[in-house]
Amino acid sequence: MFNVCPTCGEYRVDKIIQHTQDRTYAICPECNHPHPFLQLPLFIVTGASGSGKSTLVLELSSMTKDVVVMETDILWDDRYNQPETNYRNYREMWLRMAKNIAQAGKPVVLCGTTVPEQLEDCEERRYFGETHYIALVCESSLLEERLKRRPTWRASGSDDFIKGMVGFNRWLIEQGPTCNPEIAALDTSQDTPHETAIKLLAMIRQAAGIQPQP
Repeated sequence: MFNVCPTCGEYRVDKIIQHTQDRTYAICPECNHPHPFLQLPLFIVTGASGSGKSTLVLELSSMTKDVVVMETDILWDDRYNQPETNYRNYREMWLRMAKNIAQAGKPVVLCGTTVPEQLEDCEERRYFGETHYIALVCESSLLEERLKRRPTWRASGSDDFIKGMVGFNRWLIEQGPTCNPEIAALDTSQDTPHETAIKLLAMIRQAAGIQPQP
């Protein structure tokens, strides 16, 4: 939307963010045109494969219109498979999309496996207020069971894959609170997807200062 300056026509992601008492502006580095925009908080729901992210998207989307919930896997393809850059182009693309969606006045919730270091240094990160990271976690034995029950096409049942996901799940529990920003853990071990969605929605509303709609 506003990476292209309406005054000079240049495409610049690296606009200067300026706050006034009433509004927030993205200043074009080429011509200094101030473009007003909504700098809303961004919510990232992360977790290992099998932690319940995809199911949660369906539950949360049907539960509230306070936020826009999206699963980041839906746009993945091989062009973004760039581990040497920490998947930077893919992260930038999703932040750019979330930034534009947020201009409708609703915070965006992105659900997908990621950690703060993959997003916080992105150029598009500047267009959001606080980023809130929430990790869906569960007991290791339960995660292993969930992965083994998945259909074959998801390729989630190998010993190496399960070991990696169990390790990442443990890392989120143990190291998430030390990250910057902090990754808050939401344990899904004992709750149904609906119960988990209720808890997550409460966390989002509290962080964003959203009052439940009647």
